[in-house]
Amino acid sequence: MRVVNVCFHGIGTPQRVLEPGEDSYWISRDTFLGVLDRVVARDHVRLSFDDGNASDVEIALPALLERGLTATFFVVAGRLDQPGSLGRDDVRRLHDAGMTIGNHGMTHRPWRGLDAARRQEELVTSREVLEQVTGSRVHDAALPLGRYDRAVLEALRPLRYRTVQTSDRRWARSDRWLQPRYSIRHGDSPRTVEREVLRPPPLHLQARSALVGTVKRLR
Repeated sequence: MRVVNVCFHGIGTPQRVLEPGEDSYWISRDTFLGVLDRVVARDHVRLSFDDGNASDVEIALPALLERGLTATFFVVAGRLDQPGSLGRDDVRRLHDAGMTIGNHGMTHRPWRGLDAARRQEELVTSREVLEQVTGSRVHDAALPLGRYDRAVLEALRPLRYRTVQTSDRRWARSDRWLQPRYSIRHGDSPRTVEREVLRPPPLHLQARSALVGTVKRLR
């Protein structure tokens, strides 16, 4: 089945110092709620949240529960309990509410070009931290900043992640290991998300985005 993965980052006013360029992925609460209202009852839409911001539990969780929706929250393990980020109790609250917890690394650094020790920290140790917090297995990973290449994928495969989530803006097949996603950005609106994300793209755009993904997997 073809699905569309919709990814959010921060909602509302940031409560921590943002990394360069990160502000372009923060959206208003009204925009977030409007997008949620557009995806209710659309079985082909899957939701996720990156970075482990405090807004995940303060804004997103109540809105999801109110609409009967679930999502995967990809947490940066090294930010746990830091101001503006999720605490360990917050992650447990998400998990206990029926949400899925995924790995987004230890420090939010890209996984391309890491040496063996840093790769272990980002791909394995961070996962173990989150599993200790929730008491459950972490099956899914999301690539920090969406960056990957053949070496990253080869390092991830033996770790038996169920899915690896990218930032490639295209629809996905539900049974594929590599899952492209659409990140909602500052300046998007519920109307533009409806038009540009939730509707199947034209064939020529599908072909172009598929080619981009192929290049990343092989480089």
